[in-house]
Amino acid sequence: MIPSAHLFADGGDVPNNPNLPLILYRQALAEDGTDRSSAFERLFVSHGWGGTWRNGMYPFHHYHSTAHEVLGIATGTVTVQLGGESGTPVDLVAGDAVLIPAGVGHKRLHSSPDLLVVGAYPVGQRWDLIRADDVVDKAAVRARIRAVGMPAGDPITGVEGPLLALWAA
Repeated sequence: MIPSAHLFADGGDVPNNPNLPLILYRQALAEDGTDRSSAFERLFVSHGWGGTWRNGMYPFHHYHSTAHEVLGIATGTVTVQLGGESGTPVDLVAGDAVLIPAGVGHKRLHSSPDLLVVGAYPVGQRWDLIRADDVVDKAAVRARIRAVGMPAGDPITGVEGPLLALWAA
């Protein structure tokens, strides 16, 4: 697994995060015949990420101003637009994971019928959901994004890993 980091400029309606890059983990969970949904949940929880859920991905640009989010692709494939309308489309497959800092936009462009995503947030953070077309106080949103705390560990690798290296203050 070789993670990659992606920083997105402020897109106006989607603020993105000026300091923290999105981290993409290709094949965070290798194909081994296990239930990837449960495996992602166990992995996230073991590294201090909770509030896990299973679902798909929203088909509209949105972001969270009060929490970071990790998404693990348990089954299927998805093309997701990261960073808002002017961002980057990325193809994700089962086993991939993406760590989305507070403020970074994401939207499902298309997916296979069997797409199942497992999501989680750092323990103690409560997520909100802001659509790109919502009318919001942009200054207040950006202040909330800057105030979101650092997770105790990387959701994939724990106390050692790219989050701690790439998100160092």
